[in-house]
Amino acid sequence: SSRGRRMSFVLDPRLARDSHAIGELRLSQLRLMDDARFTWLILVPRIAGARELVDLDATDRSQLLEEITLVGRALEVLVCPDKLNIAAIGNVVAQLHVHLIARFESDALWPDPVWGRGERVVLTNDAREQQLARLREALKAELS
Repeated sequence: SSRGRRMSFVLDPRLARDSHAIGELRLSQLRLMDDARFTWLILVPRIAGARELVDLDATDRSQLLEEITLVGRALEVLVCPDKLNIAAIGNVVAQLHVHLIARFESDALWPDPVWGRGERVVLTNDAREQQLARLREALKAELS
């Protein structure tokens, strides 16, 4: 069971460096990617050693899908994207994490995927704090 692996969960240092904590959901840590080009969120299930979706037990997989849905709906309400990209790739950071990226036909990389494309644009302090506040407000009933 993945239950026993929660106590030893440690966030991958690269995820910690490249994103900002929004808050904790029941299973996952929710983070904002530090890239001003996109509204890009990351869900990281707090399960030590989890690398793939198939590493989660049925209960945790179901909970992760609920959290993806919850966060995806919040993004749709907040930014009204043309498309919501949802992916768990993990080729660079092996720790299981799910990207939710609000995409627009007007964004610089449309219609291509965002991974490894172009240079990341670091959020200004004001933009970061504004996005974190909006996301925390939108998800306040679910965040701890």
